[in-house]
Amino acid sequence: MCGMSQQPPVRSTSSPPPRPDASMSLLTNAMHHSLDEGYAEAAARRAEGGKGLPGTLRAKLGLAGALLLAAVVVTLGAAQAQISAPTLAKEREQLIQRIERETSAADTLQRNVDSLRSTVGSKQRDALRKHGGDKAELVSLLAGATPVHGPGVKVVVDDAKQAKSSGGGPRESTGFSDTGRVRDRDMQRIVNGLWQSGAEAIAVNGQRLTSLSAIRAAGDAILVDNKPLVPPYTVLAVGNGQRLSTAFQDSVDGQYLHVLQQNYGVRASISAQDEVRLPAAPSLIVRIAKPGKGTS
Repeated sequence: MCGMSQQPPVRSTSSPPPRPDASMSLLTNAMHHSLDEGYAEAAARRAEGGKGLPGTLRAKLGLAGALLLAAVVVTLGAAQAQISAPTLAKEREQLIQRIERETSAADTLQRNVDSLRSTVGSKQRDALRKHGGDKAELVSLLAGATPVHGPGVKVVVDDAKQAKSSGGGPRESTGFSDTGRVRDRDMQRIVNGLWQSGAEAIAVNGQRLTSLSAIRAAGDAILVDNKPLVPPYTVLAVGNGQRLSTAFQDSVDGQYLHVLQQNYGVRASISAQDEVRLPAAPSLIVRIAKPGKGTS
């Protein structure tokens, strides 16, 4: 037995058995490395930079600063408004006082104008009586220098309910604008139609018409002897009431007014009156005409 040599143990050359989780290497790697290296570095940098204050506290401080700044701005604006308010109120009061003074001055001038017109009218009537003899009153009446009254007609014309200040339409080609507004040419035709139908005296919105009167337009406003009128336009004419009304409505100009009503919405009415009163013309100035020879 002692002469026998001892053989060294034989080592197995086969590989160790595989781990039980070797087939789940992807899950194992995800468990041991749940955060990507790049994300881990970014998180570390944020942690290093925010060591001073937590993120929630920084957000609250930023919001408080913004609110404080807004409060300062509002406070400064209110203080500025309180400082400027007395100045604005003073300027407004001064402007109101100026308007009142100018209005009072305009009213005084208008009263002076009316007084002078009355004086001029009186002198004109005296001159007519002096040179016209028994025809003075008739001449004064025909000239519009004296108030008149008698039977007649009343024509009221107004813009359409939905009238516009500008626009085009079927009347554009004839110098009119289809806006539903009454134009100066409309009033011209109405007045001329009344004269032709037998009117002896006419006034528009209290403005007596004479042989020198003119009906014109300034923008959308209608002027009678340069005096602006406001709708509705009331035309009073002295004449044989019912006959004058019928003659006007049957005339071309009366039919024209009817077309304005039917096609353009212009509102109009005409009625015979037992008595209408017309004022004297505000001023009658003759610069060129002179009495003919042989006139008494």
